[in-house]
Parts: sequence; structure tokens; C-alpha cells
Amino acid sequence: MRLTRRLDFCASHRLERSDWDPGRNRAAFGPEAGTGEFGHNYRLEVTVEGVPDSETGMVIDLKRLKRVLVEEIEDRFDHRNLNDDTPFFRDRAPTPEQFALVIFELLERALPDGLLQQVRLSPAEDGFVDVIRGAR
Repeated sequence: MRLTRRLDFCASHRLERSDWDPGRNRAAFGPEAGTGEFGHNYRLEVTVEGVPDSETGMVIDLKRLKRVLVEEIEDRFDHRNLNDDTPFFRDRAPTPEQFALVIFELLERALPDGLLQQVRLSPAEDGFVDVIRGAR
């Protein structure tokens, strides 16, 4: 059985890698690389999959899943600059693809083994990035 929980949060970033010079950043990310901060209203959908517990009938307690999302994602990233306020993007650019991978890795460590199946991160209304267990 699959269960999906959603979390909305805001974060900003600069599209650059701090370990690259400006020319290399421009070549990789375009003329606006490193020139300004961009903010996004992110929508995160987290899907878990498992057999419902025989006593509770739940794959995971929704309160527990919410607590993990708040502690691992909202508390770390909401209203933060991904480049400056987190350690995750010092050696990689905070692209939606990389951000989704970071989120998957954080949640995979925080949830029971094998429960996390998919992370869908939407930085805009017209697109999203999926990270699916086994397809990374």
C-alpha cells in the first residue's frame, strides 16, 4: 500500500557552485549564474510504501511522518538560502534535481528501512523532479 504526504515550504538559492570560478559557472548554468538569488515556493510530495500494521492498520503513523518532514526538511530548508544556510550545496549546485536527491537521502535515513519510495519536488507549478527508489 502506498501513502503520500505533502509539505509546502519556501527557499532561495543562487545557481552556482562555490568551488567553480565565475566563467565555469556561466558556462554550465547560463549568463545569470551567481548573479542573483531566486526564491521558490516548493511543493514536496513524499510517498511511502509498505504493508499496513496488523494492529493499527497504518503503513506509518501520519503524525510520525509529519514530524520527520518537519524535522528533516522544513526546519532545515524553509525560508533559508540553500547556498548560504545549508551545507548540502557547497560542492554542487542547488538545482531541483540535486535538491530532490538531498531530500531523498535525508528522508531515507530518517524513516524505517525501505519505507520511502518516492520524493517529488516541484519548484514551480509547471514542473517537478521525481526521485524513485531503485531508479537513481
